[in-house]
Amino acid sequence: MVKIRLRRVGAKDQPAYRLVAADSRSPRDGAFLSILGHYNPLTDPGTVVIDEEKALFWLRKGAQPTATAARLLAKAGIMEKFKTVKEKA
Repeated sequence: MVKIRLRRVGAKDQPAYRLVAADSRSPRDGAFLSILGHYNPLTDPGTVVIDEEKALFWLRKGAQPTATAARLLAKAGIMEKFKTVKEKA
């Protein structure tokens, strides 16, 4: 199963995260299939940049976002677009 989840990058005490599509069996910072965007919680407000086309591609393929990833996708408006596309099909 493919999950959309956060992958931690950055130095000690300075977390930054990449939003990736990864096999659910791989470790948090291990192998992944595609980078979808990035999230920096240290800025005020937190910076979220997501490639909408890649995210929608993986959601259509059945990738399940984790709770935090779903929140970030919803903040970017991608979950809403996915739901409208899903309802039309």
